[in-house]
Amino acid sequence: MTLKRTDLAKNKFLKARNELNAAGTPNRFGEASTALPDRKEQRKLDQAAGLVPFAVKLNGELVATLRTLAGERRTGINELVDELLRKGLEK
Repeated sequence: MTLKRTDLAKNKFLKARNELNAAGTPNRFGEASTALPDRKEQRKLDQAAGLVPFAVKLNGELVATLRTLAGERRTGINELVDELLRKGLEK
């Protein structure tokens, strides 16, 4: 018994679909997606740590300098600004 060309294509498609279904869930949708807390949970964690959001407007050149300095120190901008403000207030 020979199969038509369309039947062969259909069987090939069904085989590929079954392989995809058997592969499982990719990490970006599985456990890895819950690795970081969502915004609401992050806000609660920040509040528990005593952190308060504080928005300021800074010169673009100053922000660029802060970003490069944070990159050199391999730390976040929040931590860097916290450190610099504490040093500035000690004087």
